[in-house]
Amino acid sequence: MKTSKSASGSMTRASRRPPLEADYAALAAWRYALRRFLSASEAITRTAGVSPTQYQLLLFVKGFPGGRPSIADLAERLQVRHQSAVGLIDRSEKARLVRRRRDPDNGRRVLVEMTARGEGLLARLASAHFATIESLGPAFSPPVSARGPRPGSRRAEPRRR
Repeated sequence: MKTSKSASGSMTRASRRPPLEADYAALAAWRYALRRFLSASEAITRTAGVSPTQYQLLLFVKGFPGGRPSIADLAERLQVRHQSAVGLIDRSEKARLVRRRRDPDNGRRVLVEMTARGEGLLARLASAHFATIESLGPAFSPPVSARGPRPGSRRAEPRRR
């Protein structure tokens, strides 16, 4: 029976290949770099007076494909429940970082957009985050197994810029 990785990310029979020793070292180095990034990110955002999730909200609003995201779109991007996204948007709206607007095409949907204050804050925070990423260097790039990418994996394809 041949199976593959499920949508939830769990390993299935076909995707199980024992890692090589170099794979463990690569994963450990990457996880360490990831933890360093997350720690720095929290310090950057807290120093600016916002929470890490407020920064992520601003980032997802600004980077949302096709324009202003709905609350449901943001809940998905943030990987939180709808009511948690509403609470985060409430706090961010109170801080004058975002505002809600009714969707002109669907009056039941609420869209979220950034304020000028949110735009300025996001620009400063994103610059600081890029500096952190640059300081972490290649260790911050997700590793590929020492055996090479798995057939059909996205990493096997050339990166588009």
